[in-house]
Parts: sequence; C-alpha cells; structure tokens
Amino acid sequence: MKHTLKLSGLEAVEVTPNSNFVNIGERTNVTGSAKFLKLIKEDKFDEALEVALDQVRGGAQVIDVNMDEGMLDSQLAMVKYLNLMASEPEIAAIPVMVDSSKWEVIEAGLKCLQGKGIVNSISMKGGVEEFIRQAKLVKRYGAAAVVMAFDEQGQADTYQRRIDICKRAYDILVNEVNFPPQDIIFDPNIFPVATGIDEHRNYALDFFKATKWIRENLPHAHVSGGVSNVSFSFRGNQKVREAMHSAFLYHAIQHGMDMGIVNPTMLEVYDEIPKDLLERVEDVLLNRREDSTERLLDFAESVKGSAKKKEVDDEWRKGTVEERITHSLVKGIIDFIDQDTEEARQKYDKPLHVIEGPLMSGMNVVGDLFGAGKMFLPQVVKSARVMKKSVAYLTPFLEEEKRLSGNVGKPAARILMATVKGDVHDIGKNIVGVVLACNNYDVVDLGVMVPPEKIIEAAKREKVDVIGLSGLITPSLDEMVYVAKEMQREKMTLPLLIGGATTSRIHTAVKIDPVYDGAVVHVLDASRSVPVASELISTETRDAFKSKIKLEYEVMRKDHASRQQAKNYIPLNEARANRVKIDWKATQLTKPVILGRREFVNYPLEEIRKYIDWTPFFQTWMLAGRYPGILKDAVVGVEAQKLFNDANTMLDEIVRDKSLQASGVVAFYPAANKGDDVELYKTDSTKENFATFHFLRQQNKKAQNLPNFCLADFVSPEQGNDYLGIFAVTAGLGLEKLTAKHQANQDDYSDIMAKALADRLAEAFAECLHEKVRKELWGYAQDEKLTDQQLIDEEYNGIRPAPGYPACPDHTEKKLLFELLEAEKVGIQLTESYAMFPGAAVSGFYFSHPDSKYFGLGKIEKDQVLDYAKRKGMSVEEIERWLAPNLAYDI
Repeated sequence: MKHTLKLSGLEAVEVTPNSNFVNIGERTNVTGSAKFLKLIKEDKFDEALEVALDQVRGGAQVIDVNMDEGMLDSQLAMVKYLNLMASEPEIAAIPVMVDSSKWEVIEAGLKCLQGKGIVNSISMKGGVEEFIRQAKLVKRYGAAAVVMAFDEQGQADTYQRRIDICKRAYDILVNEVNFPPQDIIFDPNIFPVATGIDEHRNYALDFFKATKWIRENLPHAHVSGGVSNVSFSFRGNQKVREAMHSAFLYHAIQHGMDMGIVNPTMLEVYDEIPKDLLERVEDVLLNRREDSTERLLDFAESVKGSAKKKEVDDEWRKGTVEERITHSLVKGIIDFIDQDTEEARQKYDKPLHVIEGPLMSGMNVVGDLFGAGKMFLPQVVKSARVMKKSVAYLTPFLEEEKRLSGNVGKPAARILMATVKGDVHDIGKNIVGVVLACNNYDVVDLGVMVPPEKIIEAAKREKVDVIGLSGLITPSLDEMVYVAKEMQREKMTLPLLIGGATTSRIHTAVKIDPVYDGAVVHVLDASRSVPVASELISTETRDAFKSKIKLEYEVMRKDHASRQQAKNYIPLNEARANRVKIDWKATQLTKPVILGRREFVNYPLEEIRKYIDWTPFFQTWMLAGRYPGILKDAVVGVEAQKLFNDANTMLDEIVRDKSLQASGVVAFYPAANKGDDVELYKTDSTKENFATFHFLRQQNKKAQNLPNFCLADFVSPEQGNDYLGIFAVTAGLGLEKLTAKHQANQDDYSDIMAKALADRLAEAFAECLHEKVRKELWGYAQDEKLTDQQLIDEEYNGIRPAPGYPACPDHTEKKLLFELLEAEKVGIQLTESYAMFPGAAVSGFYFSHPDSKYFGLGKIEKDQVLDYAKRKGMSVEEIERWLAPNLAYDI
C-alpha cells in the first residue's frame, strides 16, 4: 500500500488500516523508569539491555529510548545504548523510537539506527524555521516523526488548539518539506483527568475528538500518545489506574489512535472491568457528570488493593432465546446451542425463520464487532462453529420443509472459492470462507489443486456471483492469470477475487486485471473479503466499484512501467565479479558423519513441539505480535492467550493420540562451487559430478563492500573439501483424516487449528533436524548450546534455505532435491507445480559455512535468465514463468 507507515529494525513493520494498535515500549526511558535510570547512571548498560529485552518479550512493537536526565551525558548514553541494542538480534528486530527533548541527542541516535525508526519528537515550540529544519533532517535520515501539538504559545490543551496546531504542522510538513504524510505521527497531548480542576475535565474527551478529527482530515497521518499520563491523579491505586488506561485506550482506538506508549502490565481487559468502576471511570473520561471526579475518588477508596474475583457468569441463560443465541454466537459457546435452537424452532413458524431471524441477527452482531475491531478472527471462527452446529441441527427440518414447499432461504450471494491447480495450501482460503459464511454468503469451496476448467464449470453449474482464487506458491500466480484468460475466453463477467500469500496488488494490477474485462480485486486478508464482496454484488455500487478498481490498477500499471525504465541493476558478469569473498584456505571445513541419505520415520512429536516458533501461528489467525509478548498485548492479549491455550490442548491430543505423524529424510554429499552452481559427487575422490543444483545471483547495484549474494558462494570451489546437505520433512501425515473429522462436526475452528498446528510442527521438525545436523549428523557445531529463543532467532552457524523462498525462488530445483532424497518413501510428494504434499512440509538445503546467510534475490535481468535457462536445460519461457515476480522486465 502506497501510504502506509513502514518501520523496521532487522524486521519490517507495516502499519496498515487493518493493523492492531501498535504498542510502544516505555520502560527504556530514564524519565519513566527509576530502575532503568539507576542502571544507566551506574553504567550497567548490559543489565539495562535486559529492560529492552523484557519490553520486546512483553509485546512491544517499537522501543522508546530516552536518556534525558540532568546528571547524564544524554548523547553519549543514547549512542552507547542504541549500539548495544543493535548487537542483540531479538531487540534489534523491532524499530526504535529515539526520544529526547534535545535535537543533538536525537540526531546522534538517528545515526545509530540500522532500520527505519521514529523521532520523538519535533514541534513548533521553537518556531516554524527550526521545525522545518528538524523535519528536513528527519526526512534525510529516513525516519518517521512524532509531532507534538505544541507551538510558540505552548502545549495544546483544548480541542480547538489541538486541531489548529496539528493542521498547521501537517500543511508545513506535507506542502513545504514534502514530508511523507504516512510518516507523520501526531501526539495531541494526553493530560491527567480527575484532578479537581474544572479546566481539566474535558482533557480526555478533547483528545478523543482531536484524534478523530486528525484521522478524518489529515490524510494518512497517525496518532499516538503516552497513555499512563491520564491516570496520574490516582498514583498508588493500581486497580483504578489499570481501569482508566484500558477504558481510555478503548475509546482512543475507536476514535482513531493507532499507536501509543503503553505498559501492558498496567492494563485491565476492558470487558472485565467491574461495571460500577467502569461507569465512574468513563464518567470522568467522557465528562458525563458534574460530580464525576468526586464519585470516582470516593469509589477508588473502596477498591484500593482489592483483587479480581473470577466467577462463572450464567446470568445470560436467563435471557430470551434470541438473546441466548446471540450470546452463544458472540462468545463462541457451543454447549447450549442445540437446546436453544430447538426452543427457537418451536417458537418460530418455520425452521428457516430461525436462520433468517435469531441466527442471522446474532451473526450480524458478530460481523459488526469484527468490523469494529472488537472481535478478532479466532473468535469469529468460533462463532461460525456455533452457527454451523445450529444449522446442522435444523437441516433435517429444513430438508422436510424444502420437500413440502420448495422454499429455501436466499443468501446474500454465492461465492465460489478454490486453491488453484498445483497448489495444496488452503488455510487462508478456509478462513476467508468462514468470514464470508458468517456474513450470510453461501460459499462453494472446491478445495485445493483445482484446474481452470473445473473452476469455470462449477461457477456456471452453481450459478455463483463471485469467484475467489487462492494460492501460496509462486507458480500459482501464473495459474491465476491463466484462469482469468479462460474466463475472458468464455465471455464471463463474474467478479474475480485474488488472494494468498504470494499474491499482491501490483501483480494483480499488472498481470491479471489486463487479461479479464470483469472486475478483478486483490483482497489483502479475510477482514477485507466481506466489504469487497458486498461492493461487487450490490446493484447500486458494483459498477462504480469496478470502474474505481480498474482505474486504480491502470494507474499502478503506468507507475510500474515507469519504474521499470529506471533500472538499478548491473550486468551478470559484474555481479559475479562482486561475489561473496571467503578465504577458503583459512576456513575449517567438517566432513559429515554420514554421507548419503538417512530417514527419520514417525519422529516423536513430543520432541518436535519444543521447537515450535509460535509467532507465525498467531499471524495465521490475523493476530499481530511476537510470541510470547503477544499474550500480554494491550489489544489482542486476552484472545491470543485463549487461542494459545486451545492450540496446546489440541496439540496435547495430537501427541497423545498420534493423530499426526512426522517423517523426514536428510542426505549429505561432497560438493564444490562451480560458478553459480553447486556440483555433487558420490565420494570425496570422485572426479565426475552426478548432480548439480543451480542458483541465482543478486543483480541490484550494491553499496561499497557489499557483495551480490548467491547461495553457491557459500560452498568451497575446491573439490573434495566441502559438502552440501539436503532435507525434506513433514508433520502432515494423518492430517486429512483429522480434518475430515472436524469438518464432519461442522467445526471450522478445529479444522483450521489442526492445519495451523501441522504447519507449525513441520517447521519445528525442520528446526529440530537442523540442530541434529549441526551437532551430530554433520557435526560442524558439536558444542553448540543455544536457548529456544536463540534457535528461533537462528543464532547458529549455517542456514537451511528452501527452493521457492527469497534466496532461491525457483521451485523447479525441488525436483532434483526430491529425487536424491527419495522423499516419497517417507510420504512427501511433489505436485505438478512443485508444491509439497502434504502441505505441512518443509524442504531445502543445508549450508555449513559460518558466513552463510539468508538474503533476498530481488530482481534479475534478462542476461541472467538466458544464462540460467542454458545451465538448467530449460526454455527461457519456462524459466520466466517460474521466476516472474523476480524479473526486472515485463514478459
């Protein structure tokens, strides 16, 4: 997306309209943490680094660093601390907010950042000239900026002053400095409330209103603030402060605040704040009563130090049947839905009216809450499970009604969904299907590996209103283009939705949209599927929406074409001359303990699960944040913890019942670098190679002393000295049977959960075997001692890149890899598009050199494509098909 805030440490963070609230860690701030200040003053920087690490593991997505203290050399301390942070991979992964009231400290900090950070802060308090000077420097350093609502007259403390200052600052930044609007983060000042001073009563309400005005009137700008300021009047009463922070954050997010400095440990869950306390807190925040401050002060005395009591609340069971059904849907409670559905069936004239009445009303509530950010995807999938169970109960009665009357209910629309030919991945597609079904869409799911003719035939037969295509692997992109061409040839006009991990808006605009006259829309994730579908089926909006999208894609194509003309690439021979320089004579190489292949059949799952990296698991469920910090996240922490508990409960069952099996195979061969290829030999003394893996080299212009990487560079060119390992593993054996059981029970939640866990176990198995390779089977790191987190952060020597991923994006290399491994013997196969089946599988190479590293190939030129096709013995057209996203030219 063009106007999204992009930040980075070692990893990129993109703040989109669909992102969760971005939590900025506040404890590495000498003005806010007595512990941190003490450590810095005593020059205990290593211990102070633990504070940053705690912030990261506590869920912070950005780290705020402030060294402003009278007895410190703030500039020296800032530089020293940021450099230490950069040396710790787990901390360095996330962006930094350089925080100081002194410009020289900010500028010194900016020079230390290795990614794109945030400056906190700039303002017009020193005059417009100085504001512009600082803004230009922030822009030159490539950072985003927090802009305080502060001018020559002082801090803004009313609604009108806030919006006036922010509007003036925005106009100067965007129109005079040409500052990217998405890199502007306004802080409209959070002040304490309930101070007893009348002028302070509107502080929180004015902040909310100003936030809303900024988001609606200053395009692409963001809003942040220090949340703990609001509760200063209640220092010492933790319970009230936690409630105030949570309630303030709830309303601020509803008004558009999307970033903030928040301590997750000082937050209560909004829905779990006692109602009497919440009423008084919100009276203060929203200035609803003249005596709101006095009432909260009186009430605060009664809750001081009191502990939370958890009791089972069954009060909802006393409501009407409609209220109970809605409650079950919203809460995902399946226990009572059969009896409530039967009660509703007895109450309504027809079983169809139960669906059209209380069930759809309840699902509308779910849809509204999801759209408003008050429910998250795991909850929605649980709601769908309740809905399906209720409908399953009603189905026999519906069938009888249909037989007697021929009358059936009409859904909002019918949508066909399919994972395209050659691709076996469907978790994302299934999630989208659940979200659509929750919004009264009839979803026809054709499954995986669906050829174009079957998609088109089913679309006609089922009389669908929209077709949705999904794919994960790169070849799926080309398959989607072919489906669009076939739809055009058949003179179809149905809207076409495009989604999946490798798809993108630019690929959809450049490759798919031009070959089909109907509406073609790239859908970023499940949360966007419903509004897009509703626009495409509405007789009032579909034509205008189609025209809007067609125009947007045309503009994107023109921009893409103009960028293609200004290339930043070097010829292949120059790139090869700039290869990775390794002193092989000084490199100590280790011979693997075994040569050839070794199988690992039915590997213990209880051993594998120790290696699970949980962060991608939460991303599957559209919950953003790093594990374990996400479990305490201010916005999604409660649901993340529930999801984590459910996952481990199912994982316990899978391990106990052996309902999934993990098997894999590894192999090691003598190897030598031959240009950009790696040749394999039967023995160390064999002269003739028996197999060759082909790799690609970066061709983009590099800064001085940076090489143009190729994986072959990490293997010695001298025959008989070095080795290459290969592997394939799966944890998906038995998955089809397991998911069939959940599907038969109408349980989408468990179905998706099982697939997500199988994926995590496959990745964990790959990590587990890689450790075994390093320590035992190859043995080049026999003394390695790493923590689980260090393993997840890949702090070991060597890499395991996979065909189809950034360093070697050509999936066709899997063919030779699978032949050498004889992977089918352990239950792993390749589809015609080189997708692995079962889908919960990982394959790749083992490189042992300590300098080996992961990288992205990026774009390559025609000269390398021609050379690569010749080396592989394939046609240029076939190579271009597989490498289309990596080509620096259009085909």
